Amino acid sequence: MPRNNDTGTHRTRSTRRRRALRREVPGTVGLLADAGDFAAMCGYRSFGFDRRADYADYLRHVDGLLRSFAARGIHTTVALFDPDEYAEYCGEHGLDPDTSETRTRFTAELAGSGTALPYTGQPIDELVPLLVDEAVRHATWEYATAVLAGVGRCADCGEDIGHASFDRAADALKRLVAGAGPGHHHFVCSVPTEDEQLVAVLHADTTGDPDSPPRVEGRESLDFVTVLAAGLALGGPGGLVVRSTTEGHRDRVHGWRLDRGRLTALSAAAVFNAYCTDADTGDLVAPEPGVEYCPGYEVDAPGPHH
Repeated sequence: MPRNNDTGTHRTRSTRRRRALRREVPGTVGLLADAGDFAAMCGYRSFGFDRRADYADYLRHVDGLLRSFAARGIHTTVALFDPDEYAEYCGEHGLDPDTSETRTRFTAELAGSGTALPYTGQPIDELVPLLVDEAVRHATWEYATAVLAGVGRCADCGEDIGHASFDRAADALKRLVAGAGPGHHHFVCSVPTEDEQLVAVLHADTTGDPDSPPRVEGRESLDFVTVLAAGLALGGPGGLVVRSTTEGHRDRVHGWRLDRGRLTALSAAAVFNAYCTDADTGDLVAPEPGVEYCPGYEVDAPGPHH
């Protein structure tokens, strides 16, 4: 028979090892992004909150949970929990939605296929809009990808228009960044479609050294190229602007329009008019001080599918 102190030592060692293993296991937290989604989940009796609780109280508890995981060295992913998608998921799999086990299963799958971000200590009031922005970005990319897949082949040469447009857009982005010169550059591409207004944003930092590639944040390059390619493939209207900031100089704004499958440079006057017109009302707004409105430069080599 082991002595009591040997048994206690064994239990302490086992507990310590389990805790060490727990730090090796990542976690996922499903986050309800607004008060309406929170109210919908309060309809389930097994949910940890009821309708008397408010959304702010829920967010405080989520924030505390995330901080406690971080304090224990546990890597946590925060996933956007959509009650409508959850109800559809339960119906498709024949699961009871009013159980914590089902919600856990759904949340675990969100980490691999849904909108999710790693938790890095962000305050909850910053994390929620970041997650919503990520959801919009992901939906935009999916829609633009579907557009490219559905445009078909050229009636004259048989080439896949979606693939050709993506290649042209990738080449145009290289020219855009190179032509912007050294500094920090903020690109925005907007493409109206029948169902959605596609908007992609890209940030790039360049030094002007041809041997030093530009620094681009995350997967912004892929998203931007995909949206621009959709605009080229559809052949409809759209626009692209870049604002460049270089130390010791005024900010510069260049612009282009998408028209019939071409990215055409705007004049300085057209860029000024576009930047100094309220997009919602059409009213003129005062030009921003310290900003130079410049013509676009050539970035789009002609393709065969115009």
